[in-house]
Amino acid sequence: MKIVVVGSGYVGLVTGACFAEMGNSVVCVDVDKDKIEGLRRGVIPIYEPGLEEMVVNNQKKGHLRFETQLSNALPNTKFVFIAVGTPMGEDGSADLRYVLEVAKEIGKKLDTPTVVVNKSTVPVGTADKVRETIQRELNHRKGFENLYFDVVSNPEFLKEGAAIKDFMKPDRVVVGAEKESSIRLMRNLYAPFFKQNERFISMDTRSSEMTKYAANAMLATKISFMNEMANICERVGADVNQVRIGIGSDSRIGYSFIYPGIGYGGSCFPKDVRALIKTAENHAYSPQILEAVEDVNAFQKGILVKKLIQEYGEELQGKTFAIWGLSFKPETDDMRESAALVVVRELLKRKARVKVYDPKAMDEAKAHYFKDLEVEYASTKYEACQDVNALLLLTEWKEFRSPDFEELNKLLKDSIIFDGRNQYNQFELNSFGIKYIQIGK
Repeated sequence: MKIVVVGSGYVGLVTGACFAEMGNSVVCVDVDKDKIEGLRRGVIPIYEPGLEEMVVNNQKKGHLRFETQLSNALPNTKFVFIAVGTPMGEDGSADLRYVLEVAKEIGKKLDTPTVVVNKSTVPVGTADKVRETIQRELNHRKGFENLYFDVVSNPEFLKEGAAIKDFMKPDRVVVGAEKESSIRLMRNLYAPFFKQNERFISMDTRSSEMTKYAANAMLATKISFMNEMANICERVGADVNQVRIGIGSDSRIGYSFIYPGIGYGGSCFPKDVRALIKTAENHAYSPQILEAVEDVNAFQKGILVKKLIQEYGEELQGKTFAIWGLSFKPETDDMRESAALVVVRELLKRKARVKVYDPKAMDEAKAHYFKDLEVEYASTKYEACQDVNALLLLTEWKEFRSPDFEELNKLLKDSIIFDGRNQYNQFELNSFGIKYIQIGK
């Protein structure tokens, strides 16, 4: 099948590459000429395990190509996926500007019956707006007023760091459409990705749009709930690590997303929770649980700094701290809404020196997030710990899981580790001469 994917960011690029891997003819379109030129040369703008190899191989096979003009991609296509960004507006709502710009362009160029697929995370009712926008443009084109097309919702559920695996072996594919013919076409499109038909879930369009927000809001709620339990555990003398095991064994709860830490970040959870709050407010409803989820998360991102102040006092001038991990989670270079953005700025505000190390996010930090800040960059995790008072662990990368604690004890002036992910809970750090401060204990 011929597929066009508009938007070559995280979702669009993964979607295009994975469909091409299954033998489809895929064209990824993006207005960013530099990005497209780079992709044609095999330069991937994001870090995602397995993505570079898939893009390069499918370009060589002729299954995947990149264009800057939608008009060069649309002829004879069966599916057009809209996978552009929906950034958060000042009021917290999702900005649909780019989605509707693409819809307008589709209406101007479409020349064959096509299914238009909303892959971007969009508020309930967006499919209707996309449909109206396309039809309005078709009405301006003589002879195309009655060209058949349909707009369906197909939310993505990709985890950064495991996106290729999630797409190639999905636990479910959700499609929202009003026409059974579109459901059938989408089912055929996704058939190569699973043998079990129950993984394909069809529903009406608005329910599909809501499913994406509801899923992310539920996961964010579990994270904030566990972080709140951790804060209570500290105050009553309990150990949240043991509490997590106790409640996770309940099949109704499970172990996923109940690890205490320093809050959630990334491009999805923060934006989607706020967008869902705004949607509720626009319909005269106050979403109290979602507001609490966001409040707890904002508080939690600064919890390590609060622990550090308890140890050293309010005045941090003259102190130097190492930070391991800048991305919001392992296996990605994505720093959007990461706890590191809060921690680093707060330490610098208190006149401390900061040395950072991350396996993949250093270039992002230098080019965007910390470019105007006096941050020192280390080339290895141990280099970051040289001549510093203490270590703060913010991201649970694999290379941080089992460090040389004897070496750390020698490097850290005060021999203290502040663990924002409770990664070392199973080790007896005291036996190495290290004071260990974690979350919820």
